[in-house]
Amino acid sequence: MDRDSIMRETTLETYETSGREVYNPIHTLAVHEHGKLVQKPVKEVDLWAEHPIEGVGHRWGMSIDLSTCIGCSSCVTACHSENNVPVVGKDEVRRARDMHWMRIDRYFSSDMNKEIGSEEGLGQVEMYRLMEVPSNTPQTVHMPMMCQHCNHAGCETVCPVAATTHSTEGLNQMTYNRCIGTRYCANNCAYKVRRFNWFNYNAYDKFSEVNPAQDSVARMVLNPDVVVRSRGVMEKCSMCVQRIQEGKLDAKKAGEPIQDGAIQTACADACPTHAIRFGDLNDVSSLVRKEAESNLAYLALEEVGAQPNVYYQTKVRNKNNNNA
Repeated sequence: MDRDSIMRETTLETYETSGREVYNPIHTLAVHEHGKLVQKPVKEVDLWAEHPIEGVGHRWGMSIDLSTCIGCSSCVTACHSENNVPVVGKDEVRRARDMHWMRIDRYFSSDMNKEIGSEEGLGQVEMYRLMEVPSNTPQTVHMPMMCQHCNHAGCETVCPVAATTHSTEGLNQMTYNRCIGTRYCANNCAYKVRRFNWFNYNAYDKFSEVNPAQDSVARMVLNPDVVVRSRGVMEKCSMCVQRIQEGKLDAKKAGEPIQDGAIQTACADACPTHAIRFGDLNDVSSLVRKEAESNLAYLALEEVGAQPNVYYQTKVRNKNNNNA
């Protein structure tokens, strides 16, 4: 539906022959300066003070290659297993109470676009309604979506008890025993990646048929490094902070700096196509930093101004006029 701020794609020919401004333009906002209306990059327009990020230690982040992702959901399964995310069953998912810390968003192409709509003289409402109808042979884009660990996170500013805060290493972290379940953070999250515990999934007998943690033997597979959340608290992707701490301790004991690639989140570890990269964005030699600075890199919903630490790589399709 031409909403390129969520998912961006281009062709190999355009990528090879054009500049970034054609296939991956930087978002700008119109602002008044000295009585004139000027366009400024989103990063230069903000209501909040900047978090110190460069040269202050680690800043953990991700790079996700949309060209490589095949939508297999291995990352979702790995995240569930690593972080003790409860299985809630079809009935709760039907009520929009799913408990995935990350999900795979799928976008399908349509035969309708703005150019065709203007040629046919369609109104905007009618045109967008037709855009929602996928073509008979749609092109599909798979987009892993998890907490973006924003530097200017909307969830942090609305929590009345400071249960969600910003760490010195760029992580948006949760303090579960402080959370009182107002769900303000979920309402203020632009990416809709926060989850609320409606029930005590690990003890309530309603979930005995679907949640492995209800079984005395299956409960032994729970990760002891990750707390099991209870009813009434919000939870979300932690960027596998327990793995980050383990990697930092291992490097400290070895008396060496953390090597690029030594720490991997569960989703990055499980990805069969290596579409998800994790690392230290403050390490100028790290792979994730290089990908974050590439011409294909962009931020999802950049115009919101949340300044995420998760970079997406524009999907590049190898196609021509005769082959889609």
